[in-house]
Amino acid sequence: MKLEHNRQSQITNRKSQIPMLYRDAGVDIDAATTAKASIKQLARKTFNARVLKEVGAFGGFFSIKGLSRDAVLISSIDGVGTKLKIAFALNRHSTVGADLVNHCVNDIAVHGAAPLFLLDYLATGKMHPKVVSEVVGGLALACRSVGCALIGGETAEMPGFYPPNEYDLAACIVGWVRRQDIIDGSRISPGDVIVGLPSTGLHTNGYSLARKVLLEKQGFKLTQKVPELGWTLGEELLAPHRCYWKVVQPLLQERLLEGLVHVTGGGITDNTPRILPAGTLAVVRLGSWPVFPIFHLIARLGRVPQPDMLRTFNMGIGMMLVVAKRKLARVTTLLTRAQEKFWIIGDIRRGKPGVKYIGDL
Repeated sequence: MKLEHNRQSQITNRKSQIPMLYRDAGVDIDAATTAKASIKQLARKTFNARVLKEVGAFGGFFSIKGLSRDAVLISSIDGVGTKLKIAFALNRHSTVGADLVNHCVNDIAVHGAAPLFLLDYLATGKMHPKVVSEVVGGLALACRSVGCALIGGETAEMPGFYPPNEYDLAACIVGWVRRQDIIDGSRISPGDVIVGLPSTGLHTNGYSLARKVLLEKQGFKLTQKVPELGWTLGEELLAPHRCYWKVVQPLLQERLLEGLVHVTGGGITDNTPRILPAGTLAVVRLGSWPVFPIFHLIARLGRVPQPDMLRTFNMGIGMMLVVAKRKLARVTTLLTRAQEKFWIIGDIRRGKPGVKYIGDL
């Protein structure tokens, strides 16, 4: 017994003398360095003359000189949410970056703000440079499309906190608007018209319920083609969150909008009251726009009540415009010229801030 004990002690001592590297704890600095080199190249493609430093400093540098003497900075922060679970399952990571950028751009666009720059945060259980490059490539491409600079961010490897093949993704965006052009809903009044612009599907909201109903309860496979959808379930669920900036920008320039609603988590029900001034009520006519098959599928298979559907999903309307009647003709002209689909889905009336639905989906 004593000999055995001594032998075990010698083995333990030898093990304790073996150098412990950061890599042994699950963090690969070399992989992180490779990923960050790729990020720098991708981010540089979004730079403009206002970006003063390369990615890699402790902070991002962006000049606001010459914007406007009454310029107001508007910021927002968000994540992709459990839509990422779909990307993990399909090993497709090129679209979630665009989801994030487009969501953030929409959030400041509703206040009339043009995007300036964005900072991202990507945390993972194990650094996979190829995956990071795909994600950031999507971020960069979406940023370039709206003239937004990707000036920095954080990439963290956190073994034991995240699974090895999963990550979380979030971003903060900063934009600007002249003080006199800020849209905050304060000009909304009874008689205004609500115009709806189409989404491209779930966007980035309601995925916990969608996955519960379709994948867990019904046992659908993401690679399975669903006749009602016209393509695979995975393709439907990974459809990118649409960016509305190029559509609303001309309307903002002509001061044609009294309010804007980005229909995200909470749906039309919870997002609309965020911009309504005291004494106004939004009346929305269900059935005035086409609801996509994916929403009908979730409602039917999950037996989800209509109020819950309206409070969880965008139901096919990704952005709502509140327009004074006298400006409606000009708005419809510009939307038609841009080949943008739209529907008159409701109006503003007197009442307590909230949403009143008429009809059924």
